[in-house]
Amino acid sequence: MLRHLHQKITAPSCLLQSIGGARCSLSTITVTPPIKPWPQRLYPKRLVSMIFRQQNLDLALQIFHYAGKFHPNFSHNYDTYHSIIHKLARARAFDAVESLLTELKQNPEIKCGENLFITVIRNYGLAGRPELAVKTFLRIEKFKVQRSVRSLNTLLNALVQNKRYDLVHLMFKNSRHKFKVVPNVFTCNILIKALCKKDDVEGAIRVLDEMPSMGMVPNLVTHTTILGGYVWRGDIENAKRVFGDILDRGWVPDATTYTVLMDGYIKLGRLADAVKVMDEMEDNGVEPNEVTYGVMIEAFCKGKKSGEARNLLDDMLQRKYVPSSALCCKVIDLLCEEGKVEDACELWKRLLRKNCMPDNAISSTIIHWLCKEGKIWEAKKLFDEFERGSIPSLLTYNTLIAGMCESAELTEAGRLWDDMVEKGVEPNAFTYNMLIQGFCKIGNAKEGIRILEEMLDKGCFPNKTSFSLLIEGLYQSGNEGEVGKVVSMATASGSVESDSWNFLLTRIVSDLDSGAGALDELLVKNC
Repeated sequence: MLRHLHQKITAPSCLLQSIGGARCSLSTITVTPPIKPWPQRLYPKRLVSMIFRQQNLDLALQIFHYAGKFHPNFSHNYDTYHSIIHKLARARAFDAVESLLTELKQNPEIKCGENLFITVIRNYGLAGRPELAVKTFLRIEKFKVQRSVRSLNTLLNALVQNKRYDLVHLMFKNSRHKFKVVPNVFTCNILIKALCKKDDVEGAIRVLDEMPSMGMVPNLVTHTTILGGYVWRGDIENAKRVFGDILDRGWVPDATTYTVLMDGYIKLGRLADAVKVMDEMEDNGVEPNEVTYGVMIEAFCKGKKSGEARNLLDDMLQRKYVPSSALCCKVIDLLCEEGKVEDACELWKRLLRKNCMPDNAISSTIIHWLCKEGKIWEAKKLFDEFERGSIPSLLTYNTLIAGMCESAELTEAGRLWDDMVEKGVEPNAFTYNMLIQGFCKIGNAKEGIRILEEMLDKGCFPNKTSFSLLIEGLYQSGNEGEVGKVVSMATASGSVESDSWNFLLTRIVSDLDSGAGALDELLVKNC
């Protein structure tokens, strides 16, 4: 390794300039490596590793270019181009991807592989740019690479993801003669999926019937996709018929097939039938997968069956599946709605024990319900436990601060405020509004004015409720003279919503004796 490596690049021709009759000497440029230490010996495999490990996208691109232009005796190959294009495509830096592809095309010494184009096609699909995915597929041969069914299937999947079902059929139809690609069973399955998605199950069945003449044998995925087409249409009878056909062929339905049928029953509100299918699945030795659990737990939550939902979530954790945050929130919300806040807290702790760290959304949900039940110190304890392993979000802080303000625990709310600011979490309008309301609630409206002043300085704006509480608090505490100050701050900000102005005007007019001065100011500044 070199501690400092500076490559001197000599200009290809002398830059001659006459300055006072003198001629300049040959100019040289010193180029500093983008990272230090820079390896003294560099070979493609090592560069691939350096690009892969680099988190900064711009720096990864600089490393790639520096190696190719300035490192002695180094030349890029297919692997180095693939590594940087893969990284850029995943980050959706497509302008840089296209530039590198142009550069690669102009380098006949590098023999490309199809995997590079599969990477680009897939990422164009994920980025919602199906036309560019098609364009990439069509130009593969310009790089002297033969297209295969792999790149075709990647393209068709990208088109399905982007709901371009018409293009799926068009590309399939032209695959043999125009693209010289022979479709396989996976290609047909993607086409069938596209037809089912556009509610053309009859067209999907025609493809199924034609598959043997194309030299392909339909498989479980083929039939499951058609089953899903009927489910999507709400035709449970034909879905059951397809499921029966699968059994008649001697195939064992997998978790996906069972789950699609369950989903069909759930969509029709037939939860009991979906439960029977799940029981049948387990009786046949087929274990539920993550999607199965998600579908059934959501259905139980929708049906207000918190016990069943929680039991399934427990089972899911027991089998080492990680439930999504949204799924956990639904179960916790239902438990709390039914007054089972303790059960929700126990579920939160169970997630911790299973090394499934609850996120801010889950924690905020439980904190909200604990505060709503008046159990603010239990909420604070849960917050502290969560904070030991994660950084609370603005939502989590706001939820607990709101609970503290509602319970008139302003000292603790202030500590939370200090903690969030110290951790770099910026308060928003909701945070300020809750504190204003909290201080007004305990009769300290003057402190509410101080918070309003800071709030407006930070570019946050109070709502009608905050103005209402603040002004009512000032009247009730005998501080009517401060009302004008509130109006002055509101008019100076210039960004107070119309509902708040309507309230201010109505409230001041209703008490002209003490609010005449404030009314004058309000009218003058808004004429």
